[in-house]
Amino acid sequence: MNKLKLNPFSLFPNRPKLLHIFMLLMLFYLLFTTFEIKTFEFVSVSSVLVNENQNTHHRKALNFPSEEAFGVYQGSLHRKPMQELQKVSTLSFNEGDLNESGLEKDKFSEIQKAVKVAWVKGKKMWEEIQFQSVETVNVAENISDSCRHSISVSGSELRNQNGIMMIPCGLTLWSHVTIVGTPRLAHWEDDPKITIVKDEDEKVLVSQFMMELQGLKVVDKEEPPKILHFNPRLKGDYSGKPVIEQNTCYRMQWGSSLRCEGWKSRADEDTVDGQLKCEKWIRDDDSHSEESKATWWLPRLIGRKHKITFDWPYPFIEGRLFVLTLTAGLEGYHVSVDGKHVTSFPYRTGFSLEDATGLSIKGDIDVHSVYAASLPTSHPSFAPQMHLELLPQWKAPPILDVNVELFIGILSAGNHFAERMAVRKSWMQHKLIKSSHAVARFFVALHARKDINLDIKKEADYFGDIIIVPYMDHYDLVVVKTVAIAEYGIRTVAAKNIMKCDDDTFVRLDSIISEVRKVGIGKSLYIGNMNYHHTPLRHGKWAVTYEEWAEEEYPTYANGPGYIISSDIAQFIVSNFEEHKLKLFKMEDVSMGMWVEQFKSSRPVEIVHSYKFCQFGCIEGYFTAHYQSPRQMTCMWDKLQHKGKPLCCNNR
Repeated sequence: MNKLKLNPFSLFPNRPKLLHIFMLLMLFYLLFTTFEIKTFEFVSVSSVLVNENQNTHHRKALNFPSEEAFGVYQGSLHRKPMQELQKVSTLSFNEGDLNESGLEKDKFSEIQKAVKVAWVKGKKMWEEIQFQSVETVNVAENISDSCRHSISVSGSELRNQNGIMMIPCGLTLWSHVTIVGTPRLAHWEDDPKITIVKDEDEKVLVSQFMMELQGLKVVDKEEPPKILHFNPRLKGDYSGKPVIEQNTCYRMQWGSSLRCEGWKSRADEDTVDGQLKCEKWIRDDDSHSEESKATWWLPRLIGRKHKITFDWPYPFIEGRLFVLTLTAGLEGYHVSVDGKHVTSFPYRTGFSLEDATGLSIKGDIDVHSVYAASLPTSHPSFAPQMHLELLPQWKAPPILDVNVELFIGILSAGNHFAERMAVRKSWMQHKLIKSSHAVARFFVALHARKDINLDIKKEADYFGDIIIVPYMDHYDLVVVKTVAIAEYGIRTVAAKNIMKCDDDTFVRLDSIISEVRKVGIGKSLYIGNMNYHHTPLRHGKWAVTYEEWAEEEYPTYANGPGYIISSDIAQFIVSNFEEHKLKLFKMEDVSMGMWVEQFKSSRPVEIVHSYKFCQFGCIEGYFTAHYQSPRQMTCMWDKLQHKGKPLCCNNR
């Protein structure tokens, strides 16, 4: 008789059913926990709404950002999806409400009206070019910019053009400009800028003129860069002697001058294309010769007074005709007068020959004629392909799904193609931007020239890092771009903090974020190079009238080239602007200080001052460096990458 084999599973015929029951119980558990979470969320949201209703009246009275504004601290949770990121600023300006708001009676009404005009014109311009290609621009619109191999103007024509001769396509190697003129007789001058060098209160005899090669004037009321400033001073210099001074000026900041005072350049001094920087035109008994050093005691012994005798005369004489020729060499500019070399000025980094699109001659001089020859036949400044490198590596990286700690808005003028390219190739390559912990975008308003706007649009489409602010650019309306930066930073990027800088500002991102992190989480902050108790200038070129600013002091404000605000301050600024409650001032950095001061009445602000946010130039250990040319930007990035130190490249 066969024994039955005992199967352990045969004792539990229903075991598979028990497993099914267990799985069913787990499913019910998951459904229950999900329902519980949703219920908790509903209760939480309800309680928040109740609390919000209790505080609504107080917040509306102060126009303080609602609790939703603090949601931007959550970063990517509130950011628009990638496909919705805007290339055009969505900052709204309802020009129809301007008169209803009573702004015409406010002391800031003039700039508000200027914003309205610029906004209306810009909106129309943007509508015209939005779906237009570069090829469809009417060439006749820019016929004045056609390149010519030579240009000649008479003295009367130059006077009719306010002393400026346009050189549409700039200069190139071995281009030369010849000027025939006569210095005027000296006149008595009581200008405080000149007479201040005298101890006694009396007028000074002055005879001087300026010849300048100038760059493009890209924004209204912005001084064009002086690529070469040549200033012969026949009389009136503080030294009491005839001199020639040469210099450059970039973004209204002068470099170090080269003064030729009649002495021959030192033997150990660098030459320019083999030419001396300064030729000798006087002989002094106390000259640098070994003979004079050995016999210096003789004039003292016989009582002879110190005299200066002329070896050959100063190249410019009052009332005497001269012929001056300026030549662009390999290493610098060379100036000769009446066929004799006088001075040479080396090129400075950041000032290109092709950017010298204007020749200005002003001062105590009668110009008879100007002739420029050997000029280039194409203009690279208006050909962005000469500056832009259309390579994928320079495109803006996609914004990852992380909390954006810092959004950087970079103010840029329309045809600053080279400046934007330099930023892309330097500090915008930082790993913090690659990882989306920091995001940087250029903010560009519309240019008066349609072809430049089309080039900007093409550049924006390729690189994806330009936000077009649809109003006509104007120097006094830079403040609107600042508001647009705040709006984009909180609504599109949803960043914790917003930084504003210029396209000639080099930014050390790691140091900037380190400074931000020193401020406690959730605190309102304002970081930069602070100005305390500054008073408005009431006279001069940058004068501010009492109608524009009635108070005797400005509020505490950070210098414009680089500062940071927290997102709640940005929200306060944007909401007040859109409701026409934001007071605007033509100096955007002062405006920011004023807005922060208003915000402080409702919430404390941590103000952090550091001189390392450089206002002028660069210092070692900088957080930001200002007035950096495109070549300096790439040079500083190379030093930061290869040497690991924040070193300056000060040879402009």
